[in-house]
Amino acid sequence: MEERYYHLQNSRIKKKRRRKFFYFLIFLFLFGSVGLYILNSYSSLMGMYSGFTREKSDLRTADVEITKEPFTILIMGIEDYATDGQNGRTDSLMFATVNPKTQKISLMSIPRDSRVPIVGKNKEDKINAAHAYGGEEMAIKTVEGFLKVPVDHYLKIDFQGFKGIVDAVGGVTVDVPFDFWERSDVDYYKKIEFKQGQQELNGEEALAYVRMRKQDPNGDYGRAARQRQLLAAVAQKLNSTSTVFKIKDLTEVVGKYIKTDIPISDGLALYNKLSGFDPSTMQTFKLEGEDKKIGGIYYFLPDPIGVETVRNEIKKELGETANSQENSTTKTESNPSSNSNSNEKAKKETGQNQNKTQTEPPPSTNAHAEWIMRNQQ
Repeated sequence: MEERYYHLQNSRIKKKRRRKFFYFLIFLFLFGSVGLYILNSYSSLMGMYSGFTREKSDLRTADVEITKEPFTILIMGIEDYATDGQNGRTDSLMFATVNPKTQKISLMSIPRDSRVPIVGKNKEDKINAAHAYGGEEMAIKTVEGFLKVPVDHYLKIDFQGFKGIVDAVGGVTVDVPFDFWERSDVDYYKKIEFKQGQQELNGEEALAYVRMRKQDPNGDYGRAARQRQLLAAVAQKLNSTSTVFKIKDLTEVVGKYIKTDIPISDGLALYNKLSGFDPSTMQTFKLEGEDKKIGGIYYFLPDPIGVETVRNEIKKELGETANSQENSTTKTESNPSSNSNSNEKAKKETGQNQNKTQTEPPPSTNAHAEWIMRNQQ
């Protein structure tokens, strides 16, 4: 009897051990799979951190902790596809200020045809040529020289990466402001049509959507509005729970086609800080100016007063006080080609009210409403 009891007890102990071992194997498999998945994703993201890096902006006295302090970032969309992977022109330039504590983000599109002094070239040219001349470093220093505010970090993406990100999140939905068409970047003879109203876009269609300019009644302003609109739509998709299952595809695209000087660990910590950010609350600034033909080439001439106004707003976002002496110097440096008499006239007409920044409605997926508002102004 005792022998039988011992045998049963011993058998139960062995079964418990087998169960524990079985559970351990399951845990090891799951943990190992998740760990490998995370490791692969992190390794993919490591490809982002390369290119031009620096400790801090020359306009900063100390480095900025992006998870604790307001900072700026220059977002560049590059035409590298046309230069065999070499430095291409920036087809899109956006200047953003980010406050990780308040989760406030402000965004300003810089027209790519803006005529500004190119740092290191001792001449004026379109601002989108700076990257073609000297890569990230010259582009950053040219923007800093133009706006007189620090560029703390940069993020550079080429068109293939843009398409890949949209496809990786499963496409985006936008509200098309008016009917138009644009040629595909894959097949020149393929026309991609857009109809006014809600439309689902894949990567190829999204790229065509943000590249079109000539058919837009607002020209580069309208194009910039569509770029911000699509950026908000992508951000909205990234915040959705469905994106969790697409992280692998997303990190592969990001690691391959996006370059930044933000360390991956800091970037992930910042992403966690901004996880509750609502894209519809994003504030946008508009850089005023005029189109003008000089020497047979069309340029966008930024209005010096408008540049000063935007500069002061950016400094407020960063918690700085605008320097009046620096601002008065900038009025002549920002655009030497502008007529000084017309600038003085503009100053008198605008008066003290120009100190208030002209802001645009927050970028949303409703571009139609934004387009109507502009045409009514």
